[in-house]
Amino acid sequence: MVKREFWINLIKEAWKRRSIIWLSGVRRAGKTFLCKSFPEAVYFDCELPKVRRQMEDVEEFLKGLKGKVAVFDEVHRLDNPSELLKVAADHYPEVKIIATGSSMLSASAKFRDTLTGRKEEIWLTPMIAEDAAAFKNTDIKHRLLRGGIPPFFMNKETPEKDYQEWIDSVWAKDIQELFRLERRHSFLKLFELLMVQSGGIFEASNLCGKCDASRSTVQNYLNVLESALIFNVVRPYSTNPAAEIVKAPKVYAFDTGFVCYFKGIEKPRNEDLGLLWEHYVLNEISARLQTRDILYWRDKQGHEIDFVLTRRKEPKLIAIECKWSERDFDAKNLQVFHKHYPGTVCYVVTHDTERSYAKTIKEVKVHFVGIAALIDKLMV
Repeated sequence: MVKREFWINLIKEAWKRRSIIWLSGVRRAGKTFLCKSFPEAVYFDCELPKVRRQMEDVEEFLKGLKGKVAVFDEVHRLDNPSELLKVAADHYPEVKIIATGSSMLSASAKFRDTLTGRKEEIWLTPMIAEDAAAFKNTDIKHRLLRGGIPPFFMNKETPEKDYQEWIDSVWAKDIQELFRLERRHSFLKLFELLMVQSGGIFEASNLCGKCDASRSTVQNYLNVLESALIFNVVRPYSTNPAAEIVKAPKVYAFDTGFVCYFKGIEKPRNEDLGLLWEHYVLNEISARLQTRDILYWRDKQGHEIDFVLTRRKEPKLIAIECKWSERDFDAKNLQVFHKHYPGTVCYVVTHDTERSYAKTIKEVKVHFVGIAALIDKLMV
C-alpha cells in the first residue's frame, strides 16, 4: 500500500492542536485512500443511508467512539454535519476525527457553524513530488502530462472517459448539492474556457457571451469553482494602483492533467512545459505551506512576476519566477519588481537546477533553485 507520508504526518501534527481535521480536496484526489492509511480508524461513508441512521442520536453515537479515530467521509451528506462535529469537539475531544469534503468547509450552506476554533483544515492537493516518489514514478514530464490525481497519474494513456466521468460527478455531487446551480451548460462552458486559458488573467466581461451568462453570473461561477478547489484564484499584489494591476486575478486549474486534456496536449512542447511547470510550482507551494494566499504581480507596462508571497517576518516579500529551464530565464521582470520593492528575495525555480546557487544581475541577487530547495527555503 502506498503511504503518502507528508499528508499522514500533516494530519498527525494537526491532531496535536485540535481533535477535528477537515480534509478537503477535489474528487479522486485521494482523501478516502489517505484516511484508510490510518489502520486504527473507524470508517463511516456518509453517502450511505444506513450510516446516516447510526448518527441520528449524536451523543450516543459519539460515546461509542471514545478513544478512537473516526473518519466521516463525505460528511456534508449528513442533514446537519456541523452539529455532529461541534458536539464532538466540545464534549468528546478524545475522539480524533477526520471529516472529508470536496470543498472548503465554509462553502456549503449545510454547515450552519463553520467550527471556528474547533478544527484544523488540511487541503489535499494533487500529488506533490514526495507522492510521486511513493508511487515510484518521478518522471516530471509524466507528472505534468497526466496530472496529480492518483488514478489518472498511474494511467499511461489519456483516460478520456475518466475525465468526463469526473466532470459529471463533480457537477452532480458537488456543484448541484452544495451550491444548487441550475445552468449546467453555462457553468460547464466556463469550466472549459478556464481550463483552456489556465494561468491567464480572468476578465469576466470577455467570457459572458461565450458562456451565455451575465457578468455577475460568471463571477459567481468562478467563486463556486474556487470554493470547490477546482481553480486557484491568484490575486494581484499591488501598493501602487496608478502603475500596477490591482483587480484582475489570474486563474489556474487545480491540476496539470486537466489542462493537458482540455488543451489537447499529448506531447508537450517547450512552451507547454513552461506553463505546466508554473502550475506544478503553484501546487507544491500551496500543498506544503497549506495556503491560498499566493499572489502575482504585473505592472501596466506588462512586466510580470509569477508568484509573490508576503510575510510578517523578514524578508517581507518573496518573488518567484517559474522557468522550465535555466536557459529560459530573463532577469528583466525581477529587476523591475526589485526596483519597486527593494529588499525582496528573488527566486527562479526550474526543473533542471540540480544545485542551488545565486548570482547578482544588475544589482539584483537572484537565487536559482529546484523545487525541493525552494520549498525548504519557504518553510524556514
